[in-house]
Amino acid sequence: MLMKKIFILLGAMLCVATVSAQSKFETTVKQIANDVANTKSWSIGVRTGTALQLEAECFYSDKAYLEAIVGVGGYLGKYPGLEGTLLHNWNCCTWDWTPNAGHWFLDAGVGLNAGGSGHHVQFGLAGQAKFGIQFKKVPIRLAVDVTPVVGPWIDYHREKATDSVTGESVVVDGKDTWHFNGLGLCGAAISATYCF
Repeated sequence: MLMKKIFILLGAMLCVATVSAQSKFETTVKQIANDVANTKSWSIGVRTGTALQLEAECFYSDKAYLEAIVGVGGYLGKYPGLEGTLLHNWNCCTWDWTPNAGHWFLDAGVGLNAGGSGHHVQFGLAGQAKFGIQFKKVPIRLAVDVTPVVGPWIDYHREKATDSVTGESVVVDGKDTWHFNGLGLCGAAISATYCF
């Protein structure tokens, strides 16, 4: 009987903690959405390295911004296709090493990645470490970043082949294979964005 009461008490405490955490999460998400809606600081540009991509950044505070990356990508060049990444980044450090030119920054972030091509689908968690400079006299940000993605990719094969006996075209089902991109260190790039 005592054990049953302890389980009921623990269950009630867990429910209260869950409701409290959910309320704080909802408040934080609403605050970020309001900040993004009221922002006046954006940047758009090009990112190139292992892929050619378009990049957009929405700065909703001095220390945080959302970043969207869309373009042609692929795992180590093996599976080129459309790929997109959405990140939430934080400014970790800022330095004034070159006061006449601009300030240097180090940003880090986390997010999600998804992409695919004719016979390939990938998705996973993305991270980012970005080092660069924001110029004072021109509204340009130059940066070098690494954006690793950790998650599965799936190869699926449905190919047409010619039957050697009849000469007809037939669909050959290949074997679907799952791989796990454990390292995912293929997202190194240089980016240039225009701030407005």
